[in-house]
Amino acid sequence: MVLSMDRWVGKVAVVTGTSAGIGYAIAEELVKIGLIVAGLARRKERTEELSKKLSGEKGKLYALKCDVTKEEDILEAFKWVRENLGPVSILVNNAGLAQDTTLIDGDITKWKTVIDTNVLGLCIATREAIKDMKANNIDGHIIHMNSLTGQKVVYVPVFNVYPATKFAVTALAQTLRYEINSQNLKIKITSVSPGLVDTEIIQTDFGEVMNGKGVDLTCRLRSEDIADAVVYALSTPPHVQVSEVTVQPVGEIF
Repeated sequence: MVLSMDRWVGKVAVVTGTSAGIGYAIAEELVKIGLIVAGLARRKERTEELSKKLSGEKGKLYALKCDVTKEEDILEAFKWVRENLGPVSILVNNAGLAQDTTLIDGDITKWKTVIDTNVLGLCIATREAIKDMKANNIDGHIIHMNSLTGQKVVYVPVFNVYPATKFAVTALAQTLRYEINSQNLKIKITSVSPGLVDTEIIQTDFGEVMNGKGVDLTCRLRSEDIADAVVYALSTPPHVQVSEVTVQPVGEIF
């Protein structure tokens, strides 16, 4: 099997959650390869900084402000991409979060934010991307950023509804594959499931909490490792579909 990203050079990719971490790394790698990337994020200025950093690369990054918990933001972002960049060939559903609460004493506002981000936002963006791919007869690729916790429940004290949302992502990827096949579309769907990654959400939101409760954070992947996994899935020949990629740091105990 020959791996190559050549067929994607000059094509349009939409990546959600590009202000930091995995989404930032994926956007950076795709631009270096030569893609036109629309980076969607609530903190648009972070993506704009990355765009300036990448100004001399083969591709180009455009920063769009988008909160994936708001359908109107997603619709507006895809409208802008269609009108200014062209048809979407790749969607990377990377935006995701966890909130510090519990199931026993849960904060429903935090639960809803996690579900709206990790599940419904992903579904809306996927719907819009495939609508665009179908309208333009694009043999595209959808990447769902999943998690090891989408395959098995890992006990992390602050995760509450988070594993449930990632199990949902696993089911959504599989269900989408059936729907794509039923319509004879040539669109691939890949679920990428990392173990612990050294991202901003770990460093700023949960590091102190998890360390204080005895969760081992020493074995971590880098965001660039997950970007490499995404590129691997994208670089397979048109007849090859990588349905699931699981990436864990060596020594991870989960």
